[in-house]
Amino acid sequence: MHIVIIGSGIAGVTFAEKCRALSSADTNNPRAVTEITLVTHEHDGYYSRPLLSRGFTKNDIENSIILKKFEKIRENGINVISGTEVTAIDRHTKTLMLNSVSKEKSLTYDKLVLAQGSEAFIPPPFNPFKDLFFCLNSLIDLKTIRTFRQQLLNQNRKPHWAIVGGGLIGCEVASDLAVAGDNVTVFHVMDHLMERQLVSEDSALLLDVLQHSGVTVLLNQNIQSFSKNEEKICVKTNILAEFDGLIVACGFKPRTELAGKAGLSIGRGIQVNWFLQSNDDDIYALGDVAELPNGKLYAYILPIRSQANWLAGFIMGQEKSSWSPPNFTSKAKVHGFEAVHPYNT
Repeated sequence: MHIVIIGSGIAGVTFAEKCRALSSADTNNPRAVTEITLVTHEHDGYYSRPLLSRGFTKNDIENSIILKKFEKIRENGINVISGTEVTAIDRHTKTLMLNSVSKEKSLTYDKLVLAQGSEAFIPPPFNPFKDLFFCLNSLIDLKTIRTFRQQLLNQNRKPHWAIVGGGLIGCEVASDLAVAGDNVTVFHVMDHLMERQLVSEDSALLLDVLQHSGVTVLLNQNIQSFSKNEEKICVKTNILAEFDGLIVACGFKPRTELAGKAGLSIGRGIQVNWFLQSNDDDIYALGDVAELPNGKLYAYILPIRSQANWLAGFIMGQEKSSWSPPNFTSKAKVHGFEAVHPYNT
C-alpha cells in the first residue's frame, strides 16, 4: 500500500511517522504500508508553526524553529518530496500532478491524506493592497518580515508597526514585537480583544498587559484603505496614520482549493466523517483543513496530533472506533499574560 501525504506540518509529519512505526512493528499485517510519500512546498524542514509569533525576541529563530530536517525524516523510511506543489488530484486514476521548480510529474497513491493546513485569511477589501502588507503564516513569511525589520534597525530606525487584527495571532505578534523593542499599534474591528477565545474579563486583562508593554490598542476600528507615502504605509480609518510596516492578522483559511477542484465536499474546510474520511473513501483530511461533522475545525496542536496518530492506527487496522476530540485547552503566547478562565475552543 502506498500512502501519500500532502503537507509537512504537525498533522502530516506526525501521521507519516506513526504510520511508518506501526507498519515496521507489524510486518505480517496485510495492511502494512510498503511506501509512504510526503509532498510539501516547504524547503527548510518540519518546523513549529506556533513559534512563528515568537519570531522577533528569538535571534536564532530560523534554526531553533526547525524540529526536523527533511533528511532526518527520510532516514525514517519516509520519502519526502520538498519544494513541490500538488496541482491536481485525479481521483479516478488515483494520481497527483506535481509541479516543482525543475520538473512536473505524476504520483500515484492508494490512500491520500490531505494535511495542507491553512493560509492567512485576507479580508476581500484588503486584496487590492497585498503589496503593502505582510502576513505571518509560514517560516518564509517570518524570514521576510525579519529581513525587513533588520533593514530598519540597520538604519538606526525603531520600527513602528501597524497590526490589523486583535485575535490570537495579532495579539501574540504585537506582544513579541513590543518586547523586542518596537512600537506597535493594533487595530481591531471588535470592542474587545480575542473575542472568540476569551471571556470579557480576560480580554480586559489582555488589553491591560499589552498596553503596559507599550502596545497601542485601537478597538472598534473600521479599516477603510491602505496606501503608501514614500517609505511609510498609511492606514486609513476615521483618521490617517503612518507606519513603517503593516501586518494583517485576521485569522486563517483552510487550504481547500485543491480538494474542491477534485470534487471533494467543502464547507469551511474539507468535510470529513468521524473517521476523518472525505466523500472519497480513499482520501482523508487532517488538522486545520479538516471540518468534522459538528462543523468544527480542530486547529490546535493536541487534537491535530491526536487525529494524526488515530488515523495511522485506523489505516493500519488497529483502530476500530471513530476518532473523538480529546479534552484540550489553548493558550495565547502573549508575554506576561495568563487567562483566569478557560479559553473557548
